[in-house]
Amino acid sequence: MRWFQIKEQSAGEKRLLLSWYLYKMFGKNILYFIAFLVAFFTFIFAKNVRIYSKKYFNVIKDKTCLKPTPLNIFKHIHSYAVTLVDKILFYANDFDVENVLFENQEDKIKLYEDIYKNNGVFLIFNHLGNIEILKSFFLSSITKPDFNIDVFLSYEQSKIFNAFIDKIKIKLPLIIFPVEEIGIDTGFMLKENLNSGDVVFMAGDRLSINSKKNIEVEVFSHKVLLPKGTFKMAELMDVPTYFITALKFGKQYKIFLERQENLSSKTLAIKFSKYLEKMILKKPYQFYHFYDFFEEET
Repeated sequence: MRWFQIKEQSAGEKRLLLSWYLYKMFGKNILYFIAFLVAFFTFIFAKNVRIYSKKYFNVIKDKTCLKPTPLNIFKHIHSYAVTLVDKILFYANDFDVENVLFENQEDKIKLYEDIYKNNGVFLIFNHLGNIEILKSFFLSSITKPDFNIDVFLSYEQSKIFNAFIDKIKIKLPLIIFPVEEIGIDTGFMLKENLNSGDVVFMAGDRLSINSKKNIEVEVFSHKVLLPKGTFKMAELMDVPTYFITALKFGKQYKIFLERQENLSSKTLAIKFSKYLEKMILKKPYQFYHFYDFFEEET
């Protein structure tokens, strides 16, 4: 089962709006309490979530000593629920950006040099930690005129996100591309935006619902399919490319970067798979693929 075959109920517009209004009335502590309740009831009633979380822990148990126990599965689900609260706090400017740090200052300096050269930067993210933290952080820390972040989302995700942002009346310099509508025109538009100095965010670990092209790699000796389009686009755009992740450590988020040379899409995907392994080992509970991400053992 792929991610797009699962209805992501936790991210629905009504649930986001309800969380937003509760936050406005009662503050952030109520959201963290609700996150615990959501995690608890998901653990009890969402059988498939438990199944795929258990499979994940079976894959990593030899590397982390974390076994697929009920407690670890619950902690895995609860970790995801907490990230949804953190997203709300970022939209509300109630998350101190000083608590977002770069793990390596040299990587940070190089990234900002690339961004301010106005040649554009291609960021390949993954579904570990909190991608919204990254988007919000860059929007608050980059002071270039006419700066935009170009984000690729599924049609359903982009519809929910845009509706939510409109309802809470927040203006963000985001350009949303539905992944189902990527074509030749998208490539030309993206290149034009990059030439203007935009930053592009594109997922390297989820297949598009319409794409039948993928790249097979190994993650912890299990076959994993990655979207060929992401790595091909990075290759064709010919701009600085980074792998990027924001993992939570206590009350802080740390950003982990790896700058890549101009590589073929296959080589880039293989390097990304090794990057995924490193990120998973840093914070195993923050791996948010509650579907059949890992295929058979290789």
